[in-house]
Amino acid sequence: MTDAAPDTTLDSATGTTAGAAPGTAPVLDTAPVLKVPQDVLDHFAKLGVSPETFSGGHLGEKLGIRIVEASGDRVVGTMPVEGNQQPYGLLHGGASAALAETLGSIGAMLHAGPGRYAVGVDLNATHHRSATSGLVTGVATAVFKGRTAATYEIAITDDTGRRITSCRLTCMLRDL
Repeated sequence: MTDAAPDTTLDSATGTTAGAAPGTAPVLDTAPVLKVPQDVLDHFAKLGVSPETFSGGHLGEKLGIRIVEASGDRVVGTMPVEGNQQPYGLLHGGASAALAETLGSIGAMLHAGPGRYAVGVDLNATHHRSATSGLVTGVATAVFKGRTAATYEIAITDDTGRRITSCRLTCMLRDL
């Protein structure tokens, strides 16, 4: 497992360190704090997937999702609003849902452990307000971690810490 502490202070509201411009992907001066088994990281590395987006896959890359912290109890990630807007210039609700499902699925996968995987079976999202620029930050917190299912609450906030979206994701845990 990697459990490296960052060398710099990470702004929890934006998911960035000093030097990142608002509305851009976070500039991480160090590796994310990932409590991910080495075999999982090695598996994704063989596929050419960066640990910062390891469970977001190609969609996560397109959305600009970056993982800042990951464990079975809590997963934190950021996503830029720019490029993820609907025609009125507001953050697309589907992009928020994709961020939430990515973060919750990472947590469930880490909880499931080696030789197991997580499959989302229920996702709900309530959109409270819009975001038009900057980064949004999602924090997935485990509320139930069982043998065959895991549920996470995901709070998505804007650069000022205002809640944009509240989500809940339940994943089924399966053997490979």
